[in-house]
Amino acid sequence: MEERSTIDENDEIDLLELVRAFWHRMWLILLAAIAGGGIAWAYSRYILTPQYEATAMLYVLSKETTLTSLADLQLGSQLTKDYQVLITSRPVLEEVIDSLELDITYKKLRAKITVDNPSDTRFLNLTVEDPDPFLAKQIVDKVATTSSDYIGDIMEMVPPKLIEDGEIPIKQSSPNNIRNAILGVLAGAMLVCGIIAVEVLLNDTVCTEEDVAKYLGMTVLASVPLREGEKKESRREKKKNAAAGGKKKGASGKQGEKGA
Repeated sequence: MEERSTIDENDEIDLLELVRAFWHRMWLILLAAIAGGGIAWAYSRYILTPQYEATAMLYVLSKETTLTSLADLQLGSQLTKDYQVLITSRPVLEEVIDSLELDITYKKLRAKITVDNPSDTRFLNLTVEDPDPFLAKQIVDKVATTSSDYIGDIMEMVPPKLIEDGEIPIKQSSPNNIRNAILGVLAGAMLVCGIIAVEVLLNDTVCTEEDVAKYLGMTVLASVPLREGEKKESRREKKKNAAAGGKKKGASGKQGEKGA
């Protein structure tokens, strides 16, 4: 038991051995990386649905007459946080669905909307993502106007002003085919590297003098390697023995036929 515990304590991961294993199978790692990148690119290009984003901008006002007062600036900054919640509230989204006659629930519509407030500003950026670029613009414009009216009625304050309406997006926002391909390359390479590393770590075959000391806890006093000529002679002898054995079997078979 003491010997076994001593061997376990001496077990270490040989990084140089891992590097050598990776280098010897570099062709396999590159092949897996190329395959992973190709599969990820094809999946992103032909299977995933392209999405388009349209963005509108609102400006938060607390008073119309004292826009430069410090209290107005502080109040307007705090109102932006409340407006972010009200813009995606259920009454606003249900009114947008009814107005545009959308076949969608308000929860799914809420998932398409992103409200962003740039730091130290009173601007609200409304972004809608949809597979149809024209519908994305219609939804973001309707959400902006509807939420502005709703906030003015509920909070009885000056509603946020629509500074910039949405534009019809030309380029898709997602998926990013190049990024997905790069992720596929990394995933394929990491998968093969992980398999190789596990194989090296689980391989307890005794191959070198270090392995004898590591796994058996014994010290190698001397080693006598075979010469190359001896190896060739042993192979020739095996071939000769195999050929001789085949001739003997053939001769015994003929003798058996004659005897019969």
